[in-house]
Amino acid sequence: MARKASVIIEKDEHGFYAWCPELKGCQSQGDSLGEAISNIKEAIELYLETLPESERDTLLSREILTTAIEVNA
Repeated sequence: MARKASVIIEKDEHGFYAWCPELKGCQSQGDSLGEAISNIKEAIELYLETLPESERDTLLSREILTTAIEVNA
């Protein structure tokens, strides 16, 4: 069954760092954005394989919203 998971990706001097806020500790990285996306997708799928289906449903039903706001700095 296909499901959606939130992924946050940050670029830094080492490449791209990605993590899934619904799944504590589920993170990955890559030298390029595409590689980071591919790697975090694989990490999420492997992480979900370790969970009972009821726990997967609970974790992936959380609604996580992201946005950007302007601040004075």
